[in-house]
Amino acid sequence: MRILQLYPKEDYFTGAAIQLRDLAWGLKGRGHDVVLATRPSAPWAEKTAEADIPYYPLPMSSEVDLRSVRKLVRILRRHRIQVVHAQKGKARTLALLAGLFVRIPVLILNRGVSFPLDPFNRLGYTTRRVTAIVAVCESIKRGLVAAGVKAEKVHVIYSGTDTDRFHPGVDGTAIRRELALGRDHVLFTQIGVRSWKGNDDTIDAMAIVARQVGYARLLIVGARRPEGLLERARERGLEGRVHVWGYRTDIPEILAGSECCVDASYAGLGLTGTLREALAVQTAAIGTDLEGNPELVRHEQTGLLVPPRKPEALAAAMLRMIERPDLRQATARAGRTLVEARFSTRAKLDATEGLYQTLVKARERS
Repeated sequence: MRILQLYPKEDYFTGAAIQLRDLAWGLKGRGHDVVLATRPSAPWAEKTAEADIPYYPLPMSSEVDLRSVRKLVRILRRHRIQVVHAQKGKARTLALLAGLFVRIPVLILNRGVSFPLDPFNRLGYTTRRVTAIVAVCESIKRGLVAAGVKAEKVHVIYSGTDTDRFHPGVDGTAIRRELALGRDHVLFTQIGVRSWKGNDDTIDAMAIVARQVGYARLLIVGARRPEGLLERARERGLEGRVHVWGYRTDIPEILAGSECCVDASYAGLGLTGTLREALAVQTAAIGTDLEGNPELVRHEQTGLLVPPRKPEALAAAMLRMIERPDLRQATARAGRTLVEARFSTRAKLDATEGLYQTLVKARERS
């Protein structure tokens, strides 16, 4: 198949970008002709050249960026694209505009967040010119159906983790040395910093935990400006017990060096990728009982679930994980098994490739 992956951002190391890279590289490895277009990005240009994948930098400055539409039309014609997979809302709208000038046999939208659809976005999902929607969890599918999208149009394909890179044999000792942790320290880690990620709630929960367990530590990764989180930690008497790092590429090692991964998100999420990655390296997980998280973190089977915006409940779950190393280990092992079966990059590639093939064949017959 001839496939265009359209991503209206320039980042290369975020969760969405990693999912796109693994998908594009994986489809290329399976013999498909893959073309990639993002906003101008030196890392994407370099990595696609290494992978022998045609790459096009497009401004995609807005949803009505006509310069990008003209360039997109030329790409579609030059490569005789059969499938356009739009990875964000802006990409969807640009593809729909390009489709006014050139035929797009199959147009697929990706939906990875649970924010409500406004009237404009709802039209973008319900239009007949959109062939299918990939939702990253059943919860998001239910939300789309409730908003008026036909159920048969929405296909659940979980985001995947590279289980060859994220595996139980990853060595986390260098991370613990970097943090000056001893063997008795219990490290909780939250990866991802956004207002709705609940980082403040995690720090507040850690303040409760630290009053009972002096050897507990918290690491937050992905902060553009660590000062705000560190100040909150100081105000709660956690100086030296909370560490805040910026962006890192050694996420498998960070998770392997942790006893438990925490995600306290309270809005917008589909299914938290770092919980999936933690379980892949066989590290225990605590997540909020929200949206798609329960599809991965099955309470007391593959982790613990807590209500959002309840630091006391999160602290209680963290204390359970400290007091019950057997629970940590058992849920982490079960989580690894589940990730391999349903949340791996391999499983995502199988499902996505199958969906593309089915839709292309259906359009050829129509």
